[in-house]
Amino acid sequence: MTEFAFDFASVQAAPSPDLLTPDNSMMLFVDHQPQMFFGAGSGDRVAVINATVGLAKAAKAFDVPVVLSTVAAESFSGPILPQLREVFPAHEIVDRTSMNAWEDTALVDAVKATGRTKIILSGLWTEVCLVLPALSALNQGYEVYVVADASAGVTPAAHEHAMQRMTAAGAVPVTWLQVLLELQRDWARTDTYEATTTVVKEHGGAYGLGVFYAQSMIDPHAAG
Repeated sequence: MTEFAFDFASVQAAPSPDLLTPDNSMMLFVDHQPQMFFGAGSGDRVAVINATVGLAKAAKAFDVPVVLSTVAAESFSGPILPQLREVFPAHEIVDRTSMNAWEDTALVDAVKATGRTKIILSGLWTEVCLVLPALSALNQGYEVYVVADASAGVTPAAHEHAMQRMTAAGAVPVTWLQVLLELQRDWARTDTYEATTTVVKEHGGAYGLGVFYAQSMIDPHAAG
């Protein structure tokens, strides 16, 4: 058996470059619209809305660039999720005719304009409007992180197989809370501490309730 030479001298307290940070990532929200939610059956739609809004607030808290996109908003799918619009009331929305967002020049230009190479991607439906741009962006050198719980497919199988297809192609599956906490990464970062815990309390379910309890009963700065 060949012995692996481990270089302890190179080990240091430093984050991996694979981690998401406010400076290396952007978020792309695709087709969070009424008609798409009507057909989503892979999970609880209220939970998907909660995750989507939590993710959007994470972007806002850390000033992560955001691209919002809809498909056929005026003729079929309806306006963007109002709770998502409320987080970004003045944000431009790229409306498309293409199911594959990455075939829309305006959308790709908007993503390129952020200057970021890590795309945090979410949307409806997983098996169409996420798979197609995810595979296309990966093919062009982007790193794609698919937010599984802020996305949904027509059926549980459709969502799961789409996630598997993207993962096999190199996309990284994540959840909205994982993204939020990865962006914070250190509770000593006071600039974003309050914003992070606020998002957790508003959208983090039992964890958020736990933070509320700890801050009320133990210490106003308790978290984690």
